[in-house]
Amino acid sequence: MKIAVTFENEQIFQHFGRTEQFKIYHVEDGKVVSSEVIDTNGKGHGALAGFLSDVGADVLICGGIGGGAQNALAEADIQLYGGVSGQCDEAVQSFLAGRLNFNPDVKCGHHDQHHHDEEHRCGEHGCGKHS
Repeated sequence: MKIAVTFENEQIFQHFGRTEQFKIYHVEDGKVVSSEVIDTNGKGHGALAGFLSDVGADVLICGGIGGGAQNALAEADIQLYGGVSGQCDEAVQSFLAGRLNFNPDVKCGHHDQHHHDEEHRCGEHGCGKHS
């Protein structure tokens, strides 16, 4: 199994469509056997589901993610665990242990807007900026 995590400075990057790197974990018998950080090479939003499919990802752990990307991931048979924040390695270990705290209804519906508030994170809710 391959688990992809949106990646920035060892943390889960909070806007799937703007992800510049993924950390890919290779899992065998329920344990991480290796991992690597890969660049998206400028691919964004619509192309990222295909990018993950091309690298053989089975699972995606991320912060915020829009409905179109969710549909593309579903069509590519990639399981989505969104609304996650924190350290990438810890999230993967929690996932493998069946304890990952994620939001099955995660949405990020403001992709056409620029974030002027740098503290805003798409995966967090209650800020009033999500649809």
